[in-house]
Amino acid sequence: MTFRVQPITRAEHLAFVAARPSVSHMQLPSWGDVKPDWRAESLGWFDESEGEDGRLVGAGLVLLRPLPKLKRYLAYLPEGPVIDWHAPDLERWLEPMLAQLKARGAFSVKMGPPVVVRRWSADAVKAAIADPGARRLRDAEPTSDEPRAFDVADRLRRMGWRQTEPGGEDGFAAGQPRYVFQVPFAGRSLDDIHGGLNQQWRRNIKKAEKAGVKVVRGGHEDLPAFYELYTETAERDRFIPRPLSYFQRMWTALTAEDPDRMRLYLAHHDGEVLAAATMLTVGDHVWYSYGASTGRRREVQPNNAMQWRMMTDAHQLGAAVYDFRGITDTLEDSNHLLGLLRFKVGTGGQAVEYLGEWDFPLNKLLHRALGVYMARR
Repeated sequence: MTFRVQPITRAEHLAFVAARPSVSHMQLPSWGDVKPDWRAESLGWFDESEGEDGRLVGAGLVLLRPLPKLKRYLAYLPEGPVIDWHAPDLERWLEPMLAQLKARGAFSVKMGPPVVVRRWSADAVKAAIADPGARRLRDAEPTSDEPRAFDVADRLRRMGWRQTEPGGEDGFAAGQPRYVFQVPFAGRSLDDIHGGLNQQWRRNIKKAEKAGVKVVRGGHEDLPAFYELYTETAERDRFIPRPLSYFQRMWTALTAEDPDRMRLYLAHHDGEVLAAATMLTVGDHVWYSYGASTGRRREVQPNNAMQWRMMTDAHQLGAAVYDFRGITDTLEDSNHLLGLLRFKVGTGGQAVEYLGEWDFPLNKLLHRALGVYMARR
């Protein structure tokens, strides 16, 4: 096969995505509208063996971040591109992409292959947390692994790609999470999913119901209420919050592409919003995207009530997977993110490791300078 990689229209990109079960929300044209500091372009892979114009067989959203005072860019494909990652001729897919981006002025390319490497069941994660010898999730025996993923990694290294290791003590890299927690929905009834929750989760859902917690869907006008809880959560959990304008832009961009792409849920109790979260849907994949809650009245369990409503709605939408997004790789009690991992494990889902993010330096000097700059940041 010979591939030609070139810019495509938003309409072509969306049509390609719509023909697939799902792709990452970060590989949609609308995601470029969420990132105003980046220039966004849709790229298409055309199979030239199928006629003069070729057939569109792959797509990717590329975010281009300009270097100050230079017309050179960092090219970033978060959780993409959407190509055949297990193709025997993977080089033929990636080399024309690099050539296209180099011609566009990119000095470095970063991508996140959507390729699963390992999975750990909820029981395996709980056992790893209880094992004093397991400091990180990767130290624990996986429930299953994907041998083909290791082949993809080997081939990327041979091509000159460099894997970005998870940074920091909590296992999160600077880009997208390598470890996530997902609840499989495909082929399961809502009763099956409810039965998969641990006893604490089921008790908390009942407790919230008895206490009168009401979970409702909100709109753009409710984002300030979400944001108030989000900034409180940021202070409590020690992360830097995004501005309110980010979420407003996200809502406008994603719902313009599809009215049901992004949802907002709010958990009310006695006239006060105690928890709120955003939910994203692309095809049969649903993500719990951003969550926020207050430290007040935790005894009425608004978070469990809200998540169960979101999971119920996701099941009604026909979701094959409900994705809780990033989890820490660190299993030590001293880690402040371990409580969040325990909360997600209570759903009875599975921890999933992806192949992570990979860099290709097209200009080694500028790539190295960027690395120094990012390390200082």
